[in-house]
Amino acid sequence: MAAVGRRDLLRHLVKAGAIALAAGGAVLEFGAASEAAAPLETPTRRKHRYGMVIDTRRCVGCRACVVACKAENKTPPGVAYTVVLDGLLGERPDDRPLFMTKPCFHCEHPPCVSVCPVGATFKRRQDGIVAVDYDRCIGCRYCITACPYGARFFDFGENYGAVAEGTPYAQVPSPEYRQFRVRAPGASPVGNVRKCTFCLHLQDEEGRYNRAAGRWPACAKTCTGHAIRFGDLGDPESEVSRLLRARQPIRLKEELGTEPNVYYLL
Repeated sequence: MAAVGRRDLLRHLVKAGAIALAAGGAVLEFGAASEAAAPLETPTRRKHRYGMVIDTRRCVGCRACVVACKAENKTPPGVAYTVVLDGLLGERPDDRPLFMTKPCFHCEHPPCVSVCPVGATFKRRQDGIVAVDYDRCIGCRYCITACPYGARFFDFGENYGAVAEGTPYAQVPSPEYRQFRVRAPGASPVGNVRKCTFCLHLQDEEGRYNRAAGRWPACAKTCTGHAIRFGDLGDPESEVSRLLRARQPIRLKEELGTEPNVYYLL
């Protein structure tokens, strides 16, 4: 009998534990527009492949996307689903500043999924969006360590003043995953890992967004410079697909093989 390596053994144990947990628990549901976790190697038919194309020439670093995201998802202090990085495009002080919006990249091969010991982080079969099941997440934060893009945050239970003081705003639920949770001490998502969802709660029952109707990711909808473009990368006639053909895009850390679904135009 061939010797079993430590990594293979750990992988087997994690897989066995996740299967046992799934068998003993409730069926994972995120409303009509979602499905249960599935192994990445399982071939599935995808309806959509949602992603972003971000034009760094248009981004002015206003951070309206950050504010809009927080308002849409009601994220607490220390949790930001998108951030804006800044620097210089060259080495001289008078070189053009470069701003880079950074959401979750919703990778085709997300490392966060493979390290989750309980299957709380998974890639949705129908649209490729990487999601988190708050009721299943145990807060181990393995996914935070595994993510090479720093796109995940832990909810330590902090609150902004309007929530901590129990104002009427505190009773307004978050629309995330269409679960409409009212923030409460010790209740999910407190103690969970959180991340950008491409505002999937704005999809219709067919898994589609509607830009004209305002059902569009908050960051892209609010971007003052129209730097953030969102759409279906699987549709050759979508705005994002046309942009990728017209300009030379890059993806961050492509050498890792994660195949992120967020592209940058320099």
